[in-house]
Amino acid sequence: MAIFTPATTDEELIARMTAGEEPALAELHARHHRAAFGIALRALADRALAEDAVQEAFLDLWRGGGRWNPARAKLSTWICVLAHRRAVDIARREARRETAPEEAASWAVDSYTTEELVVLREDRRDVQSAIEQLTATQRTVIELAYYGGLTQVEIAGRLEIPLGTVKSRVFDALRTLGDLLPAQRAQSAFE
Repeated sequence: MAIFTPATTDEELIARMTAGEEPALAELHARHHRAAFGIALRALADRALAEDAVQEAFLDLWRGGGRWNPARAKLSTWICVLAHRRAVDIARREARRETAPEEAASWAVDSYTTEELVVLREDRRDVQSAIEQLTATQRTVIELAYYGGLTQVEIAGRLEIPLGTVKSRVFDALRTLGDLLPAQRAQSAFE
């Protein structure tokens, strides 16, 4: 059985996982499950569905870990994006179970360590700052898709614009965000 230390980097674990080492995936799960679960829980407001979303996200990681690009995002951020995508998929498939928002929100905050909360707040600040730099049309489609949970077809209907236009705006916005976020991370490192 492989033994990993805290000094074993996420990059090393991804490489080993991509080579087929299941213990590397287990270690990545141990390191990043809590943050991914918090994201999924906030999106779904249901613990069982959130666990399903996280399980599917880590399955996606297992199948496509080689697609992660460390120059574009931290692995923890990428895993959280995978979990959010799966949560949105599940929310669309399932009838959303209602829980008290205060209960879900308080549990999610309690599930993080202080260090994780600091990192998430910094990431949220960076993403929000980058979103504010988008054009108004780009910002609208991103907010409807990621904060509103709408599909591109639903966005096209709501904004009364062609689906192709929505797809172009989302693509342009994500490309711009991809360019802005690494620059913001570098700038915040010097603040």
